[in-house]
Amino acid sequence: MRWISRKLMLPALLAVLFLSGASGAAADGPKSLIPMGHSIGIHLELGMLIVTDDVLVADEQWLKAGDVVRTLDGKEISTLKDLTKAANAPGGAESVLEIEREGKEIEIGATKQELLSLHSFVRERTEGIGTLTYVDPETGEYGALGHQIIDRTLDGAPPFSGGSIFLADVEQIKKSEPGKPGYKISSIESGHQLLGDIQENEIYGIFGKWSSSLTGAFPKPLEIMRPAEIREGEAEIYTTIKGTEIDKYSIKITAAADDVFRFTVTDRELIEKTGGILQGMSGSPIIQDGKFAGVVTHMFVEEPLKGAALPVEEMTKRKP
Repeated sequence: MRWISRKLMLPALLAVLFLSGASGAAADGPKSLIPMGHSIGIHLELGMLIVTDDVLVADEQWLKAGDVVRTLDGKEISTLKDLTKAANAPGGAESVLEIEREGKEIEIGATKQELLSLHSFVRERTEGIGTLTYVDPETGEYGALGHQIIDRTLDGAPPFSGGSIFLADVEQIKKSEPGKPGYKISSIESGHQLLGDIQENEIYGIFGKWSSSLTGAFPKPLEIMRPAEIREGEAEIYTTIKGTEIDKYSIKITAAADDVFRFTVTDRELIEKTGGILQGMSGSPIIQDGKFAGVVTHMFVEEPLKGAALPVEEMTKRKP
């Protein structure tokens, strides 16, 4: 299987592609986490089939983007395999597809052949590209992205029945320009490396159990920097823009508050290769003064050298 994804759905400012009750600080001092920085592929299993585009089925009967497929001839449908099996089942040429649209149940009549042609217009998962932020060596959990995954078709955080993250290989970069956000083109090859499952898709990122021996940007955990300690000045971002190799790039923190800070990319190499912040960089760790300060969450569309970040201590809370 070779999967290529260009974009992860992003919040309004443009997030740069989605645990147990971990607190930002333990009673005996600041918590330590392992900063990561790998590019990851994200699969969220929806547990249902959703329609991705408006499509004419037959006789002025339309499926609309966002419709949820419920049954075919009375048989429950939640995957593409279910749809194919039901459409190929013995019986008459005509079938009845039941969908849910804006809370209402609607029946659509069509031939089995017409229903089999719908495969290109429905999907059973949400996919995207992002960056792995940290691994918690104490709990065996990870955090990634720094923001919630939003499904374009559903126009919100998708309900999901399960999910996984995989190591992704960055094959190509589309550079950012003012008004035109760039992005990573990444792939997951056959025999892809599973890194962990996805248990939560929260406002501050995706979280789950870590199941890999993959090492991060640092061999050992770093102490989390308290939000009040984050200062204006030099810092580093750790991210992947080629292959699977993590590299360090310089930034300058330009403004800091308790729950957010802003920065400007100053690294000449990163600017030359990417034009600044890219879609797919969300989740990249930020280190300042030898401590784990934060995580990249957004870019400014008109000024791609500028970005916004979340203190990593805040991220571990999962939501405000």
